Amino acid sequence: MSPTPPRSTTRFAKGHGTRNDFVLIADLEGSRDLDAAQVRALADRRSGIGGDGVIRLVPTAYMPESAQVLAEDPDAIWFMDYRNADGSIAEMCGNGVRVFAAFAERLGLVDLGTTEDRSGADDAHEAPAAPRGLAVGTRAGVKHVRKEANGWYAVDMGPWFLPGGREALDEGFDAAVAISGWEVPRPALSVDLGNPHTVLALPQEDELEAADLTQAPTVSPEPPHGTNVELVVPLGEEVSVDGTVVGRLRMRVHERGVGETESCGTGACAAALAVRAWGGPSSPDVWLVDVPGGTVRVTALEGGRVELAGPAEIVFGAEIDLAAFTR
Repeated sequence: MSPTPPRSTTRFAKGHGTRNDFVLIADLEGSRDLDAAQVRALADRRSGIGGDGVIRLVPTAYMPESAQVLAEDPDAIWFMDYRNADGSIAEMCGNGVRVFAAFAERLGLVDLGTTEDRSGADDAHEAPAAPRGLAVGTRAGVKHVRKEANGWYAVDMGPWFLPGGREALDEGFDAAVAISGWEVPRPALSVDLGNPHTVLALPQEDELEAADLTQAPTVSPEPPHGTNVELVVPLGEEVSVDGTVVGRLRMRVHERGVGETESCGTGACAAALAVRAWGGPSSPDVWLVDVPGGTVRVTALEGGRVELAGPAEIVFGAEIDLAAFTR
């Protein structure tokens, strides 16, 4: 399908998921293929709109990945073209895909309604089965979003794996991370959710608070395409109102191409899955992850898949002339 010529202005919105914030561009005609300079200008917090990344909502048919995405799910007619704040292309963003779904609702492209089967649940502890909802094409495959009765968006993030395999699982690590100010690197575990993560556990919350993430951590061996680094402190387990055992942890994250952010959806999944792996077979399947921007819920699903649930907010929208953001 050939895109139509661009108009002089285009619709945009600003949204966030647990304060991981994004500029959202509606490109319904497939004519707004942003370059790296435009993304950097849009994401600039002083001269642009400001955000941790830029998301372009575009018909899947206009994307180079269309054949693969539509073969996976013909209903994935909308694609989340996600760029980091530095202009680099990213495979996926867990908070971003929830905000993408809220944006699609705001545009009237989809009506997700809500899932009403959460009887007896509190806001965060349950992860019931539900209809597939909105199918979203991404560079990491198709993601399915549903809306819960509490207003949260839940995303089946698809398969995950440990790049280091069984040896990494047995050892508990397959990488080393150095943070500015630390005397020596510390062991960490690589987790892949379609994008790369390296998770490092700390013993105390005060050490988490003191960690200097103003500079990018050094990871060894160095991943070929970079990695997101999550620092986590496990906080134990609690029992929800329905009797489900739920793990809890606190996390900070340095995102590749962005820096430290107040939340990272795929990072929260990676952190929960790493702590679950370290805990062994008796570890809970459901985890609450506290990030500086709020709390999200991660659920390990059958078949090696994982679900992420949390809030998504569209805070304002208008029209812009993208030519003004060309440098």
